[in-house]
Amino acid sequence: MKKDLLSLNSIRAQEIEALIASAIRLKETQKAGKAYQPLKGKTLGMLFEKPSTRTRISFEVGMLQLGGHALYMNWKDTQLGREESAEDTAQVLSRYLDGMVVRTFSQHTLETFASSATMDIYNVPY
Repeated sequence: MKKDLLSLNSIRAQEIEALIASAIRLKETQKAGKAYQPLKGKTLGMLFEKPSTRTRISFEVGMLQLGGHALYMNWKDTQLGREESAEDTAQVLSRYLDGMVVRTFSQHTLETFASSATMDIYNVPY
């Protein structure tokens, strides 16, 4: 089932608390040296219109630690806005990726990606 996270307003406080508790458990597992790779064989695309060192590194390290792979795409390195629409890009990338982080200036662009993609789309607002 497709589940996007487009804003903090779209998630309940209980879900946020559960995510934080899960993150704490995962971090403890990692620090204990125990292998836990639920994302083995999964690829996360990261499309950034506005750069962020902390966001990029945290997703890349998290995917690596959980057994998956993160693929960084700079907005300027794509055909977005020139020859390809956000809808087309989301549809094509959905064929290759299991999920995608979209860091953009426009909430409308983010929502367009989410409505056109068949993979989960995650927003990073900061």
